[in-house]
Amino acid sequence: MTSIRLTRRTRLLVMALAALVAGCGAKTDNAPAAAGGKGPGAGGGPPLVDVGVVTVQLRPVGLVTELPGRLEASRVAQVRARAAGILQKRLFTEGSDVKAGQPLFKIDPAPYQMAVAGAQATLARAQASLAMATAQAERYKPLLEANAISKQDYVNAVGAQKTAEADVAAAKANVQGGQINLGYASVTAPISGRIGRALVTEGALVGQGEATPLAVIQQINPMFVNFTQSTTDVLALRRAVESGKFSRAGADAAEVRIVLEDGSVYPQTGKLLFSDLSVDPTSGQITLRAEVPNPRGFLLPGMYVRVRLEQAETPSGIVVPQQAVQRGSTGDAVMIVGADGTVAPRPVKVGSAQGGDWVILDGLKPGEMVMVDGFQKLRGTAPVKPVPWQRAASAASAATSAAAASGPR
Repeated sequence: MTSIRLTRRTRLLVMALAALVAGCGAKTDNAPAAAGGKGPGAGGGPPLVDVGVVTVQLRPVGLVTELPGRLEASRVAQVRARAAGILQKRLFTEGSDVKAGQPLFKIDPAPYQMAVAGAQATLARAQASLAMATAQAERYKPLLEANAISKQDYVNAVGAQKTAEADVAAAKANVQGGQINLGYASVTAPISGRIGRALVTEGALVGQGEATPLAVIQQINPMFVNFTQSTTDVLALRRAVESGKFSRAGADAAEVRIVLEDGSVYPQTGKLLFSDLSVDPTSGQITLRAEVPNPRGFLLPGMYVRVRLEQAETPSGIVVPQQAVQRGSTGDAVMIVGADGTVAPRPVKVGSAQGGDWVILDGLKPGEMVMVDGFQKLRGTAPVKPVPWQRAASAASAATSAAAASGPR
């Protein structure tokens, strides 16, 4: 009986040990699965990558039209020689600012001084003749009353006096004309502004037969910028405003910003002055003009610029960061992140730029997530993890994420 009990105990012990070994083997086999179960995908896929996104929201957006234009001086005056003669001296520095009435050129005044002197001598002779004629007329008057002379003699004396007065008036006019011509020998600035290079040099004969151009003065503060807009755009904008889709930007004149050739924005804000009432029949364009302050003289006449004109605004516009839009020859597109983390391209219609954003005219709906950064992390159709993108802190966040990824866990 004792041997039989030992045999049964031995069997039970062997069975317990076998069960324990099988349990340990099962745990060992499941360990990799448990470790791999931390990934998001079934079967232990790689972790989701973070990409920066912005959520599309409606907000008031100004309708900005960007048009090509040319700068023009607000006032332009040609300095011309109105007196004929030899140019003796230039009295200004080329490219400097001049004041109205400032002497610019000196023409040989000798011929005009001589003419003035001759006119003054003629005036003196006429005044002397007038004095004699006046004295004779006054002397004849009492003699006529005493019947000492004939009435005809008195009439002749009075007529001589009137003729002498006319001669004096004509001589004074000649003197005045000579002085005007003498004044033309000193060429002065007609307006205040910046003067360009001299068109003639000392020793040149000017004003002979025509008013010779000597220089050009341009008033460059403020500056005018002339640009055109197609009638199609103007009519479409007016219809949108009348239908209520857009509201006017304000009661005052529309603001204008100038974009220079290098892409920088001129810091001074201009204003729209007027739009032409007629359409150019050859181009179908309407001419617009704006005024831009230029206190430092940075803008120059003739410069090519682009004009940003905010004419109206929509209360339900959509803007996205410029780096979110992929522009190509086939069109513009953005990457949309779905609720399940999948990424898909979406064609969009891009409008004008506002700061670092693009105005999206068509292709997006409120609430959709647009991918802004992390494009290099995409791996085919693998899902991603969207995180809010912040403009100012985007670079710092990327640096922090990189440091965290490389550090110990």
